[in-house]
Amino acid sequence: GGGGSGGGGGSAVAAAPPLRRYRLRDGCWVLCALLVCFADGASDLWLAAHYYVRGQRWWFGLTLLFVLLPSLVVQMLSFRWFVYDFAAAAAAGSTKDSDGGTKDSARGARGCCRLCVWLLQGLIHLLQLGQVWRYLRTLYLGLQSRWQAEHRRRHFYWRMMFESADINMLRLLETFLKSAPQLVLQLSIMVQQNSIEPLQGFSASASLVSLAWMIASYQKVLRDSREDKMPMSYKGAVVQILWHLFTIAARAIAFALFASVFQLYFGIFIVTHWCIMTFWIIQGETDFCMSKWEEIIYNMVVGIIYIFCWFNVKEGRSRYRMGIYYIITLSENAALTILWFLYYDRKTTSDFDALILVCVVSSSFALGIFFMFIYYCLLHPNGPMFSPREGGCIFRQRPVPVPGSPVDAVTSPPRSLPRTTGGERDGAPGERDSCVPVFQVRPCAPPAPAARTPRTEGPVIRIDLPRKKYPAWDAHFIDRRLRKTILALEYASPTTPRLQYRTPGAPHELLEYETTV
Repeated sequence: GGGGSGGGGGSAVAAAPPLRRYRLRDGCWVLCALLVCFADGASDLWLAAHYYVRGQRWWFGLTLLFVLLPSLVVQMLSFRWFVYDFAAAAAAGSTKDSDGGTKDSARGARGCCRLCVWLLQGLIHLLQLGQVWRYLRTLYLGLQSRWQAEHRRRHFYWRMMFESADINMLRLLETFLKSAPQLVLQLSIMVQQNSIEPLQGFSASASLVSLAWMIASYQKVLRDSREDKMPMSYKGAVVQILWHLFTIAARAIAFALFASVFQLYFGIFIVTHWCIMTFWIIQGETDFCMSKWEEIIYNMVVGIIYIFCWFNVKEGRSRYRMGIYYIITLSENAALTILWFLYYDRKTTSDFDALILVCVVSSSFALGIFFMFIYYCLLHPNGPMFSPREGGCIFRQRPVPVPGSPVDAVTSPPRSLPRTTGGERDGAPGERDSCVPVFQVRPCAPPAPAARTPRTEGPVIRIDLPRKKYPAWDAHFIDRRLRKTILALEYASPTTPRLQYRTPGAPHELLEYETTV
């Protein structure tokens, strides 16, 4: 159900859904994610040092490059987000000071503390520990949401969800820029050497687990951060990990086999596949970033993800697009494996070992598809695929709006503000990069018409946008504009700000909104 609209007597204010409590299993999930992050990075650095000691400088350089370059990119992005969020908190603190008449000495002490925070965060990110800090902060905020008084739990819970969304998106970007090429590189070295060293196997396994873990973890946090969506269970998350683990493993092994014989053609294949996937994503008209250059970078990064696995970036039914993608992936895996089998070096690899590798590729992909069907048929958050209730989650029809229902809904702050495209903008012109405000914040709700119940829930963020369906890849940059307002209002209000979206199909309601897109 969307947004929790309801209430009797034509009321436009919906009752707040119960707050999801932070549980022990949530903390264990964060600790496991931190362990996977440590294992992935440490094994790669250890393997790079191993290559250097043995004098294999070429493998040492490539292994170290795939560790440092993605880490630098992610650390810079993480520090940029810290600067934005810290500036928002500082602005909220200065607003509170001006209202409360804080003394100059207290302001000076607060300024000194802010300088220390800047220096600490700069040192943390310089040491490439930004993700570790964010994981620990997520755990701290989650525990605080359990230990605080009732009126403070929601505040800490949503701050925890914001931080969890940040670290999951940063780790997802890092895994596909670092772990994915590292996995292919180490598998190619194993095939060329016709042997598997324990350290190589551990590094490749850590990279594979990191990839599968982060895809499932990111999908889980997207659902958990929205109160209008059913959360993903940990059983579903584990099955998603197995689904992506086996499909990515088959893909990576096929890549490694082909690259061990056709190095040049493998590079051409990867670039060609990436260009085709990026063009496919652009054709889907994604619109999730604040500027056109960020949108281009976003499409290029998702194109890298599509080299290895499926990742939904467009709303609506995805089973056709997912089916097309896996048909293409199956054909490519089969072609790459067959070409390697026809031209591999018989002197270093026996026919029996070659047949085993071919069977490993095919069986791993089949297992991944099997777990995918398990997830959609039994463990999908919306219900089983073939459930008789409303046709199942995949074939469920959108409910028809009931005449006379409330024209808008107030919900607790979700993690993101999905953007609109095409006709949903109601013909409003303007560039994507323009600085026109998307929403306006009021200290209290406007006078309500006679047919509505007055709002008494504190600050309301009124958004002149219809609430879209849940996207797979969230509007993370737009979310920061909304997040800044939510966190700032919580300094001045004892209650958590509420969100109010415009309902499509109610043109008369536009008179109540003072913002346009």
